[in-house]
Amino acid sequence: MAKEAVPMRVSIDSDVCIGAGQCALTSPDVFTQDDDGFGTVVPGREDGTGPLVREAVRACPVQAITLHEATEESRA
Repeated sequence: MAKEAVPMRVSIDSDVCIGAGQCALTSPDVFTQDDDGFGTVVPGREDGTGPLVREAVRACPVQAITLHEATEESRA
């Protein structure tokens, strides 16, 4: 029996991000950089789906990116 996909949520802690840009380079369909060069999640892509999202999380030099299970509140 196949496992049911667990809804995920991706976020960047702006207090931790140093603007290295590894997230945007690794997974540009989910991450971008703001006018100051800090990482942000592309609007509408907070669900964390994408082939390289987990790799982008690992590539962050300061671990500012969190990929976690979505709760009912965070999906609303």
